[in-house]
Amino acid sequence: MVEDKTQNVDLTDHEAELYDRQIRLWGLDSQKRLRAAKILLIGLNGFGAEIAKNIILAGVKAVTFLDHRNVTAEDRCSQFLVFKDSIGKNRAEASLQRAQNLNSMVNIEADTSNIDDKPDTFFSNFDVVCATQCTITQLKRINEICRKHNVKFFCGDVWGTYGYTFADLIEHEYAEDIVQTKKILLGESGEPIQKEKFENITVTEKRKDTFVPFESILNVEKSSISRKESEIYYIMLIMLNYREKHGKDPLPSERGSESFKAEAEEIIKKYELEDNINHLIEGDVYAQVSPVCAIVGGIMGQEIIKTVSQKGAPHNNVFIFNRDTLCGKILRLGQ
Repeated sequence: MVEDKTQNVDLTDHEAELYDRQIRLWGLDSQKRLRAAKILLIGLNGFGAEIAKNIILAGVKAVTFLDHRNVTAEDRCSQFLVFKDSIGKNRAEASLQRAQNLNSMVNIEADTSNIDDKPDTFFSNFDVVCATQCTITQLKRINEICRKHNVKFFCGDVWGTYGYTFADLIEHEYAEDIVQTKKILLGESGEPIQKEKFENITVTEKRKDTFVPFESILNVEKSSISRKESEIYYIMLIMLNYREKHGKDPLPSERGSESFKAEAEEIIKKYELEDNINHLIEGDVYAQVSPVCAIVGGIMGQEIIKTVSQKGAPHNNVFIFNRDTLCGKILRLGQ
């Protein structure tokens, strides 16, 4: 993947100055890997805009925005890359100027095609594919293609005040800094007896982790997730299944619609949830809330950066955000 390309990647003086803080944080080799990475971002809603911001500022080589949809009034609540007069214009194109202003060294392109019209070979041109606002069928297809071509795959969504991210890195190698305690001996002045002292040292270890495809996290056993953590997982299933059947997410104007209630009831019955998630279903799962986009989009951007730079342990494999606790949880599902 990216590591093979870094042999011919050299940072210019201007790049070294611009990315100086990041180089100090995760090292020159990791920054070179970022500088060689080409990323496909599917879906430029508020969540997608947050992801775009983070990876562009990190200094990747290129980002392609893929979105056939137009800017809507709902986008104005969270999509900060589009201008006020962009309603009705293509979201990928409308996001281009402000995205480019974030970092002129990153090559950013807009693609207005429908993802279903893209051939399998299209996805093999990237090191990372990150998909948002896609149906289950689309996510399965893209993930399968990415596995075939050894491309790292991410997906996620934000619905109202809830959100999730998922990662399939196939087999991923990375370096992690581990703090170890080491015993040293110090001789005190004038005394022949030595005194023990302990200090912390940082050791970089190489590690490897194996991931599962997206379809493996769908319909996991109820017993494999604790009750509190499972609530957001079931909301995720409800929203994904609704999108799969209706081709879209429920709008704020459709709050409490019969079609949404029917989808929720199907999941509740399947997993014998009774009234355990009623308080979530009756909450805000409509449109996107900007602060939640920032939180979950920040996590997604961070995970893409960690994956490309090969610095730090990635989430394996689901991150969920719970608005009730204002906390996130990492779940290892389907393994």
